[in-house]
Amino acid sequence: MWVLRRVLRSLRRPRPLSWGLAGLFAVLYSCVAVNRHRRVLTQAYDLGIFEQAVRGYAHGRAPVVLLKGPGYHLLGDHFHPLLAALAPFYRAFPSALTLLLAQAVLMALAVVPLSRWAYEVGGWRLAGTTGCLIGLSWGIVEAAADDFHEIAFAVPLLAFAATALGRGRPVAAVLWALPLVLVKEDLGLTAAAVGALVFARAPRGSGVRALGFGAAVFGVAATALTVLVVLPSFNPGGAFDYWGQMGAGEAAGAPWQTAARLVWPPLKWLLLGLAAATAGFLGLRSPLALLCVPTLAWRLLADNPHYWGVGYHYSAVLMPLLLAALVDALDRTGAFARGGAAGAGPAAPDRAAVRRARRALAVAGLVAVVTLPVYPLHEIAAPGAWGTSPRLAATRAMLARIPDGATVAASNRLAAQLAGRTAVALVCREPAPPLGEGPRGGPQWVAVDLADPSVHAPCAVEDTVRMLGRYELFGYRRVVDDDGLRLLFRP
Repeated sequence: MWVLRRVLRSLRRPRPLSWGLAGLFAVLYSCVAVNRHRRVLTQAYDLGIFEQAVRGYAHGRAPVVLLKGPGYHLLGDHFHPLLAALAPFYRAFPSALTLLLAQAVLMALAVVPLSRWAYEVGGWRLAGTTGCLIGLSWGIVEAAADDFHEIAFAVPLLAFAATALGRGRPVAAVLWALPLVLVKEDLGLTAAAVGALVFARAPRGSGVRALGFGAAVFGVAATALTVLVVLPSFNPGGAFDYWGQMGAGEAAGAPWQTAARLVWPPLKWLLLGLAAATAGFLGLRSPLALLCVPTLAWRLLADNPHYWGVGYHYSAVLMPLLLAALVDALDRTGAFARGGAAGAGPAAPDRAAVRRARRALAVAGLVAVVTLPVYPLHEIAAPGAWGTSPRLAATRAMLARIPDGATVAASNRLAAQLAGRTAVALVCREPAPPLGEGPRGGPQWVAVDLADPSVHAPCAVEDTVRMLGRYELFGYRRVVDDDGLRLLFRP
C-alpha cells in the first residue's frame, strides 16, 4: 500500500506526471492503431503509401510509391522530408506497425510540454487535467487511429512551440516551429504565424523582434518555394496537385464571397464550434489561438468537403494549439494563486476568474467526454474489437498465400497489409506495362476484397470489377473466391 501512495505522491510532481500521462496515451493510441491494422481496417491510402515511402528511405532510395502510380515520387505529392527520420527504425523493424507505433509516440509527446506548463500555472490538478484533455482530444485520437500521416511530427512540434510562446521563451518557440516546414508544405504558414506573434510581442529594435520577423518571412517563403517549385519539380504532372481543391478561382472574387466560403456550408460550423469548445471558449481570448488561423483558412476555403469536417487526421494539428490557448487564457484570468509581495504570502485568486476558469475547463472536459464514444479510443473497451471473425481469418489466410517479394495488384485495405513485404499497386490502376501487351506485363498476384467499404475510394468498385475481368481474360486463374474475397494468380 505504501508503494502505491508513494507512486501517487510522485505523480504530483511535474516530470513524472507529464511523462506518465504521455506514456499512458502512447500505449492507448498504439493499442487502437495496431488492433485496427490487425483487423484489416487500415488502407493503402494512406498507411500503404507512407510505408512504401519510408521503405524507400530505409534502403537509401527515393520515396517512390507504386500505390500512387509507377515511378511516383512522393515529394511530388506533399513536402514531408522529415519522414526520413523514421528510416532507421523501419530498417530495423520493417513493418507498418513501426509507423503506427511511431505516430502514437509522437502524438502522445504533445502531453509533455502542455501539462508541465499547466503545472506552472495551476499546480498538479490543472496539469493532470490539461494532460488528459490533450490526450483525449478528438483531433489527435482520430489521427492516431487513422492510418499514418506526416502530421504526426507536427503535433509535438506545435505543442512545444506554443508552450514556449506562452511561457515567454520566443527563441525556443521559433526553434521548435522552424522544422514544421519539413513536415508539410502548408505548415510553413503556421511557422510564420509563430514568428509573427514573436515579432508582435517583442520590444521595438530588439533582436527577438528581428528573429520573429525573420521566422515569419522564412515560413511564408518556404511554403511558396515548396508549392511553386519543389513539389512541381517532383510531380509527374509538373504541377501542385492540390491547387484544384483550394478554390483559387472563387477566392479571387469579391471579398464577401471569400468570407462566405469560410462559414458555408453549415458543416463548417461544426468544425469551428467544436474547435472553440475544445479550448473551453475561454482559450479564444489568447493570442495563441491565432496560430490556428492558417490551417483553418486553407481548410475552409478548399473545395474538398473532407477538409471541412471533424473526421480524418486534419484537425490533429489544431489540438495542441487550442489547448495551449486554453492554458494561456487560464493563466491570464488570475484564477490561480500567485506569489504576493514579500512576506505577504500568495495572492488570493479573484472569485469571478475562478468561476470563468472552472467553466472553461468544464466545457473542454465535456467535449472530451462526449467525443470519446464517437472517436476510436473507445475501441479499447469494446469486446468485439478484439476478436477474430471468420471472414478476418479467411482474409489473412488468403494474404498468407502471397509470397514475400511478389508483385501484387490489390484493393485498398488489402494493399495496406502487403505494402511492407511485396511490390503492391492498386488493382484499379493500369499495370505497367499495360495488359494489352500480354499477361506477362501484369503483376503475379491480384488480391481483392469486394466487400471492402473503402473500395470506392481511391478506386471505384466498377473499376475494380472491370480490372478483375481483364486479368481473368488474360489467363489469371482464381485461387480464392470466397464471399467477395478474390485471389488471382498468373500461371
